[in-house]
Amino acid sequence: MAEVENGRIPSEIDENLHSRQLAVYGRETMRRLFASSVLISGINGLGAEIAKNLVLAGVKSVTLHDEEIVELWDLSSNFFLGEEDVGKNRALACVQKLQELNSAVAISTITSSLSKEHLSGFQAVVFTEISLQKAIEFDDYCHNHQPPISFIKSEVRGLFGSIFVDFGPEFTVNDVDGEEPHTGIIASISNDHPALVSCVDDERLEFQDGDLVVFSEVEGMPELNDGQPRRIKNTRAYSFFLEEDTTKYGPYLKGGIVTQVKLPKILKFKTLREALVDPGEFLLSDFSKPERPQLLHVAFQALDQFKIKNQRFPKAGYEEDAQELVQLAIAVNAAMGSNKQENLDEEILRVFSSGSRAVLNPMAAMFGGFVGQEVVKACSGKFHPIFQFFYFDSVESLPKERVDPGELWPLSSRYDAQISVFGSSLQKKLEQASVFLVGAGALGCEFLKNFALMGVSCDGKLVVTDDDVIEKSNLSRQFLFRDWNIGQPKSTVAAAAAAAINPSLQVEALQNRVSPETENVFDAAFWGSLDVVVNALDNVKARMYVDQKCVYFQRPLLESGTLGPKCNTQMVIPHLTENYGAARDPPEKQAPMCTLHSFPHNIDHCLTWARSEFEGLLEKTPSEVNKFLSSPVEYCAAICAAGDAQAKDLAESVLECLDSERCTTFQDCIAWARLRFEDYFCNRVKQLTFTFPEDAVTGSGLAFWSAPKRFPSPLWFSADDLGHLCFVAAAAALRAHTFGIPVPDWINSPVLMAEAVNRVHVPDFRPKEGVKIETDDKSTQQVYTTSSMDEDIVINELVGRLKTCIKNLPEGFRMNPVQFEKDDDTNYHMDLIAAMANMRARNYSIKEVDKLKAKFIAGRIIPAIATTTAMATGLVCLELYKVLAGGHTAEDYRNTFANLALPLVAISEPAPPATVSHGGNTWTVWDRWVLPFSPTVRELLEWLRVKGLEGYSITCGSTLVYNSMFPKHKVRLDMKLVDAAKVEVPAHSSHLDLVVACEDEDGEDVDIPLITIPIR
Repeated sequence: MAEVENGRIPSEIDENLHSRQLAVYGRETMRRLFASSVLISGINGLGAEIAKNLVLAGVKSVTLHDEEIVELWDLSSNFFLGEEDVGKNRALACVQKLQELNSAVAISTITSSLSKEHLSGFQAVVFTEISLQKAIEFDDYCHNHQPPISFIKSEVRGLFGSIFVDFGPEFTVNDVDGEEPHTGIIASISNDHPALVSCVDDERLEFQDGDLVVFSEVEGMPELNDGQPRRIKNTRAYSFFLEEDTTKYGPYLKGGIVTQVKLPKILKFKTLREALVDPGEFLLSDFSKPERPQLLHVAFQALDQFKIKNQRFPKAGYEEDAQELVQLAIAVNAAMGSNKQENLDEEILRVFSSGSRAVLNPMAAMFGGFVGQEVVKACSGKFHPIFQFFYFDSVESLPKERVDPGELWPLSSRYDAQISVFGSSLQKKLEQASVFLVGAGALGCEFLKNFALMGVSCDGKLVVTDDDVIEKSNLSRQFLFRDWNIGQPKSTVAAAAAAAINPSLQVEALQNRVSPETENVFDAAFWGSLDVVVNALDNVKARMYVDQKCVYFQRPLLESGTLGPKCNTQMVIPHLTENYGAARDPPEKQAPMCTLHSFPHNIDHCLTWARSEFEGLLEKTPSEVNKFLSSPVEYCAAICAAGDAQAKDLAESVLECLDSERCTTFQDCIAWARLRFEDYFCNRVKQLTFTFPEDAVTGSGLAFWSAPKRFPSPLWFSADDLGHLCFVAAAAALRAHTFGIPVPDWINSPVLMAEAVNRVHVPDFRPKEGVKIETDDKSTQQVYTTSSMDEDIVINELVGRLKTCIKNLPEGFRMNPVQFEKDDDTNYHMDLIAAMANMRARNYSIKEVDKLKAKFIAGRIIPAIATTTAMATGLVCLELYKVLAGGHTAEDYRNTFANLALPLVAISEPAPPATVSHGGNTWTVWDRWVLPFSPTVRELLEWLRVKGLEGYSITCGSTLVYNSMFPKHKVRLDMKLVDAAKVEVPAHSSHLDLVVACEDEDGEDVDIPLITIPIR
């Protein structure tokens, strides 16, 4: 046995590196991963993908087992290998590049025959190239081992794949779905049997019948606050029934939180020996092929028998081999007893036979993500494992026309495996493709790797663009980057890494954001030159813009996205499918301003408020100060001209910074921070409860402090409370930064900080009568009224004081605005936001959170893991074959939603585009009416009348060119549209696009396509 060992075991979790993964798994799961050792046997393309995902996840160790040597064939799917590795052992050839992904993971190899005894030191073992007989032997050993060793067998054979999972006789799933426990805020509880529990209509309840819940903070029914789980039934949007007799309890008074209880689940796995004969229910993915898993269950067994008998795989396009496999499958099926299939689809079996030797990169990426996630489940108990078989195929990816067997023969190239499935003609189309990849982050890195292995654009052009630079937190998923790349452009580094995988890749890296501002770069000629666009973006706005461009220029768009263990893919194909923008999620619900400022009832409200205050105090106000200092005269004139409440607030904030709250020493910063504490967490609460005492009622006579409002209590500062001290220290340090004051080392000493804080004089506070506090829960943003005479007087006075105080400042004085950066643990940003949010939570008796959880919420971190990213890109690249081959129908394309936590894979045909019919004609969003001449407004309207349409409004971009409602617009009727539009046309543009609102003869609005007219 030859072994190579590297790496070290980390003593603690590097939160900056693993922050996105921590947001999915949590600390406990990560600790279990860090203590887990995994064996991967068979380092083909699938084995390499699994290893990559596990090393990025940060398991303790990965051992690679492989006795085979590298062939040119392997370069189709194993991205760790190059032509220089041909002839080397496959496991040894991968170690160095695999180790670069994560130095904290110990990586070793076994290059000799594997025995059962080798398995005893691992928590999980994965086999990608193993005979059924050997797999049964190893699985029996793992199943009966104490403790059981989790066993996974997975294969990728051409466009077909399989996974078998056995985690032992009794496996505990600690968290079946990874979702946070659902909660509700109680509005009332009846004294009944069963008791009706109603919740506030702030948010719909997510409970299910049969769920267990616990109650807390219920006033009037203390019996419910005992922490015992209780079962519920008849759940509705805002209510449910409690299976408990509450008739003898006291009457419900107020308050109460109900929280879902998530219980562990015990799974009893069968051995492979048992499951082959009695497989149970298969995990179904494509509901258009309900019988396919049973067929593939037989096919993979038949293939195993073929290999044992012939000591090779069936040859590509070889009918005799295919027929032999069909006969073997018939025999296997007959031996299945009551589980046998009535009819076997022999055509699918022939396709399976022909491509069975090939490990295709997209299939390896997809299954590598899926299997990698199953290993994480095995090591941690986080998420529900496959129980127990999963089969998948993508035969729709094959060319529509039958491929001549001669095209499937090897050409002694790195693409021979792919050619053996699709033929040399499609391989040429892949190589000659012109592709635009938008984004070079986690998805982008996976796509670039896939394209390099598939040979996409190796004789064409691949353009990748991303305006972002590499950060440390990227390294746990964006595997083309290394720690020495931090600070460098993502697109440049990713393109270079992809070219290292395949030197023939013709890739150009740009650092431009795809947006209206860069249409001089991504112009009509650029979009027109593309064969396909692949999105690898992380925000809806950018996706929408690219979608609009693809619709306009009639280009296929392959869309995908991930969120923790979930991923989705959407195919946008001209004239065949709806576009991305046709179906959108509803906008994220915003908390009302009054909730954030005065009536928070969860930690998210506290963190949103804290981040808003952070940005106002440390970024916006210092920036406003610098704006004033740069041009005092113009600034004061603008403030006076505005003359409204917003102008007054801005002037006051600038004056405070430069006058009453100006800091010149660090002790000044501590005093400022201490007084902020008093204002935020004591004085404001005193004022609020003075204005609305605990027994206050609304105008309709109801209790003011009813759910979801929580009655607050002021905090009394204590230097002995580390939470209080943390707020002052972080606030003082950041205040010092804005004034350019050095932060002393003793800021980290609680004793010295306490001494400094205790020197601060805190004036007494008395609540005032007549203070207006916003209570309108419909308002989600600050509304400023127009100026009054009193405000004009105040603003003039403020401007006078600003002109005076500027004379007392050092020459050239400027403040240093602080831009929020969540991923630097040394900058005090998250220390301050977490402390602010937790102090506010204490005011309102809301459960506090640690700094990491605060970072997830306030930093708006999108949970992300490498496994779902790999799966999504593999699925997209299976669709890319169809796009570049051409000739596929809408029924051949597939959209996918997957949740690896459950697990769930839901594959469906894309929806067709919505059609509009009028006057015997139909059109969709993909259609555009292009006029060969440059018409006047009248000529365009007449042209539409011929189609039975009455145009009444014409716009060009944001410019209203014509509206029949406006009498003054009649003079434009005989003007050329290009003149009437009065828009500045970029030099690279040769036409104008018009949006025309039309109605039919009945006065009903009719949506018509965009109208394009020439201008040059």
